[in-house]
Amino acid sequence: MTSPTEPQDPIAPRPTSGPTPPPGPPAPDLGPEPALAPRPTYASGPPALSLRGLTKTFGHKVAVAGISLDIPTGSFYGLVGPNGAGKTTLLSMATGLLRPDAGTATVCGVDMWADPFEAKRLLGVLPDGMAIFDRLTGTQLVTYAGLLRGMDRETVASRTADLLAVLDLREAADTLVVDYSAGMTKKITLAAALVHAPRVLVLDEPFEAVDPVSASHIRAILSDYVASGGTVIVSSHVMDLVQRMCDHVAVVVDGQVRAAGTVDEVRAGRSLEERFVELAGGQTSGEGLSWLRSS
Repeated sequence: MTSPTEPQDPIAPRPTSGPTPPPGPPAPDLGPEPALAPRPTYASGPPALSLRGLTKTFGHKVAVAGISLDIPTGSFYGLVGPNGAGKTTLLSMATGLLRPDAGTATVCGVDMWADPFEAKRLLGVLPDGMAIFDRLTGTQLVTYAGLLRGMDRETVASRTADLLAVLDLREAADTLVVDYSAGMTKKITLAAALVHAPRVLVLDEPFEAVDPVSASHIRAILSDYVASGGTVIVSSHVMDLVQRMCDHVAVVVDGQVRAAGTVDEVRAGRSLEERFVELAGGQTSGEGLSWLRSS
């Protein structure tokens, strides 16, 4: 089967017997092809998430400018970029929360917009800043998420109890989510994304406002999930965490992918933070704030 990045000419003539025709003129040099994340080499089947030409504009602002990216099955993939780079918009289009102006997104080979029901069945999503049903208790919210996925009540109850215990939310199980702290809210929405055991997890800033102990528990859960064959795609501003946690990374700046590949390939012998600053346009100096310096 031909990959999307290696198209074959559908009208190319079949080989025939007879004299070999003289060679034609050499093909023009069109320069290097746009860099894509590597195809999976350690997992069979289609990529966990395949994006082709995703584009989104808001008025005159181009939020995502034709991004193409393959995320290998079984990878722990980090998506990093400065504020306003287009990360959340990109993930929203990839997971069916926002319709793109152009382009396609497939989840494990299923087209998100041609067959959204099947594609979303494969996904667990933790969006950043999206409203939730916070007038439910923690137990009710996770149970509701499981029942929406068509799971039976017995399985939902068992998995909900397991998730609340692992995420250290057992004592808050019967507390309304509206009364949770920001970190607790992040954890309960993660539990709702995990309850149906999806094949692909897409997490937008999952560690924001989460304390170090809880963050450690979440990392352990996600690492076990990837080790068992799942795929995690995580957006984060914490470069050190992405460098230690992820095996692949893409740097998004101004709605475009500036670099993508394994973490070692992207950081090119430096720290991921140094490479990120370089790709994002470098550092600005503090000149002009002389009034801030102590005399």
